[in-house]
Amino acid sequence: MKNIALLGATGSIGTQVLEVVRANPDRFRVCSMTAGWNTELFSRQIQTFKPMYASVATENDARILQKRFPQVQFSWGMEGLCAAASLGDVRMTVNGLMGMIGLQPTMAAVNAGKDVALANKETLVTGGEIVMDAVRRAGVEFLPVDSEHSAIFQCLQNQAPPRRLILTASGGPFRGYSCQQLRTVTRAQALKHPNWTMGAKITVDSATMMNKGLEVIEARWLFDMEPDRIDVVIHPESILHSAVVFRDGSVIGQMGKPDMKIPIAYALSYPERLENSEEHLELTEPGCLHFEKPDPRTFRCLGLALEAVAAGGSYPAVLNAANEEAVTAFLRDEICFAEIAELVETVLQGHKSTTIRSVEEILALESETRRMIRSILSKKAQERK
Repeated sequence: MKNIALLGATGSIGTQVLEVVRANPDRFRVCSMTAGWNTELFSRQIQTFKPMYASVATENDARILQKRFPQVQFSWGMEGLCAAASLGDVRMTVNGLMGMIGLQPTMAAVNAGKDVALANKETLVTGGEIVMDAVRRAGVEFLPVDSEHSAIFQCLQNQAPPRRLILTASGGPFRGYSCQQLRTVTRAQALKHPNWTMGAKITVDSATMMNKGLEVIEARWLFDMEPDRIDVVIHPESILHSAVVFRDGSVIGQMGKPDMKIPIAYALSYPERLENSEEHLELTEPGCLHFEKPDPRTFRCLGLALEAVAAGGSYPAVLNAANEEAVTAFLRDEICFAEIAELVETVLQGHKSTTIRSVEEILALESETRRMIRSILSKKAQERK
């Protein structure tokens, strides 16, 4: 029986993790779990999975839930997240949080000697070097949950060092659009991904292709691979999840239906594989698989991410914070779709890179970047009046 901590239980990743746990009650037990604001769903999850410890966003919600579930210990905020991630009985922490909020709990889990299954790519985008140094010191397993990184991880098992990594991308709902067409994209259109069902923020990131750029940065640290040896290839069917090129010219890829429960189950059960009752991929179903080069000039967010990882230093952390704030503004209908990339680029152009040595420096950089974005947005709002 593997005891797990689940961070972000009510989100897209979290709910699918719980589906895997429910299907394998003899293999996994949820000892601690966290949620943000969706306390109604969280209450039902607590009733079903009966954790010892739970945490929510606010003290008020924690106190309300404590009265309803007196047998569960409740906390809130960042302190609650870190406590849930590092709980004594936990063997593996599954980080399904969205955004930079996932960095500190990941570090808490690693420093407490917990294995980590990571779906929170921002952890490595913002603090990759610091996090991976901590992982090596702690000697813990650090397993990817993202379908692309899980695919690469599987392809690398018992293999020689790779020459190149290939990250595939669906291209999102606006594949083939021109820069002019992207300026007319609506919020509703951006939230309709052709292949995957995900949360709002990551769905928008997929539409701008920032998500793929962030995944390149994540892969750079996760697999200790120089950025210029990581390729992005558009693959609209989302059947080949990623691939690895070896020095003899062999290319090994991992294929499967676009179902996040597959990489989730692999991370939870590694090095074993769980029985999956769902129908597997029939190669004749898609008929043909298509591949094409990305267009980082049109999809400027991808280009900005590639430039940031090549520049290194504090650029990826600034890129990520600026993007989070810009996407939030888009989801609130404060800016148009194309302005997401424009805002991020404006902030990056004004940034002078520094060497990041601590989580505290990352958080300070995040705060300053968000302040800059809000200042720009405020000026834009004034100009429109």
